[in-house]
Amino acid sequence: MVSYKKLWVLLAQKELNKKKLMELTGISTSSMAKLSKGANVTTDVLCKICEALDCDFCDIMEYIKENR
Repeated sequence: MVSYKKLWVLLAQKELNKKKLMELTGISTSSMAKLSKGANVTTDVLCKICEALDCDFCDIMEYIKENR
C-alpha cells in the first residue's frame, strides 16, 4: 500500500494547499482525489508534483507493507 502522508506534510511546510498544488502542476481533480484517498496515480502525476515542489518520490510517498 502507498501512503501520501509525506506529501500533505510537505504541502503544509511550504504553506500550500491542494488547490494551489493543482494549479502548480496541472493535475486533475480526479488525480487529487486519488491522492487524497491513497489510491494509485500515474508516475506522470508524481513527476509533476516532484517538479513543482522540487523534491523526490521518497519525499511525497512511502510504501507501507500490509500484514497478511
